[in-house]
Amino acid sequence: MTVNLKSRLILSQQRGRCWLRNLAMVSLLAIGIPSVMRAQDKPAASAPDVIIFKNGDQLTGKFEHSIGDEIVFQSDAVGEITVSLDKVKELRSSSNFVILKKDEKVTRTPKQPESLAVEDGAVKTTAPSGTTETIAGKDVGYIVDGGTYNKELNGNPGFFRGWNGSVTGGATVLQSTTYGQNYTAALALVRAIPSVAYLPPRTRTTFNLLETYGKLTQPVVPNPTGLAAAEAKTSIFHTDFEHDKYFTPRFYMLGGLSYDHNFAQGLNFQQIYGVGVGYTVFQTAVHQFDVKTDIHYQQQKFIQPVQPAPPAPLLPLTPDQNLIGSTFGEAYKRTLPGKILLTHSGTYIQSWNNTNAWSAIGVLGLALPVYHHFSLSVNLLDNYLNNPAFGFNKNSLQFVTGVTYSFH
Repeated sequence: MTVNLKSRLILSQQRGRCWLRNLAMVSLLAIGIPSVMRAQDKPAASAPDVIIFKNGDQLTGKFEHSIGDEIVFQSDAVGEITVSLDKVKELRSSSNFVILKKDEKVTRTPKQPESLAVEDGAVKTTAPSGTTETIAGKDVGYIVDGGTYNKELNGNPGFFRGWNGSVTGGATVLQSTTYGQNYTAALALVRAIPSVAYLPPRTRTTFNLLETYGKLTQPVVPNPTGLAAAEAKTSIFHTDFEHDKYFTPRFYMLGGLSYDHNFAQGLNFQQIYGVGVGYTVFQTAVHQFDVKTDIHYQQQKFIQPVQPAPPAPLLPLTPDQNLIGSTFGEAYKRTLPGKILLTHSGTYIQSWNNTNAWSAIGVLGLALPVYHHFSLSVNLLDNYLNNPAFGFNKNSLQFVTGVTYSFH
């Protein structure tokens, strides 16, 4: 009885040690196998792209894209450079790209990315099936990374993503016998889907804001009787929002609104809500020209004069307006040599139930690059209001300079 019990205890201990060994082996396998699989699944680091120039120079880095006969290459040594294809002897890249030829009609059908190489200014592509094609440099429209192409083709980012634009600020401070300040701030945002020029547009949303505020104080000199100093104020505000829906690569419908305040014209507040159509007359990598029109509701509220004490005659009041009208506008932008950006827009607003209540706006601007995302901006803005408040001029002209920061 004692021997049998002892044997059973020894057998139980051996089974326990065996079970522990098995559990340890399973644990090691559970830890080790995923690590080995991750090590096997992890792709090897791809070799850097190489560009060899016809003069023998060579750079390594990353081939990003091309527009026309110019390629953009991110070099490990000198940063991002733009090179003409006719200066390239050879370009080798480990990535796959979508190649669009000049005048090729682009649809929303996905395209299969291909490997490519550049040899003596020509682009040689190899499809996954092994089919090769050689395209002369002069016939290349765009070369873009395959993942980027298909993402831009059908992607639809959230409303708060994909915005590009600029912020501008300027200030003038005068501190002397006459003292005052003048401040200008502007914000311009645009959200285009897709965000690249080589794909047909689907939607475009713009938001603009401009505020000019100033105050100048002129004391009476000399002032033996203690007369109050004279003050001159400037307050001009404008903001607008527009959403465009494209039905063809050039034709779109639009809906928009705008708000204005212009103390220089006695305009206390103006609001416009409208819908219309627009057309892109032409669009290239260098310039773009759009025309548009709408039908809208417009409300104008004016600054009323302070009435003198009797028996002086009362000053005439300017009645507020509720109008149905149309806007006719054009917008043009062009990239000049040196990456200087020229912008111009013209707007004519006509009311139909009171033909005397019309206005016009003209804007001309230059942005001169200074350092990275910073540029010097020079703008000329002309606002004409045919029915200003009593005692105010019809025309309001501004010449505004400032520093602009562009972001994307």
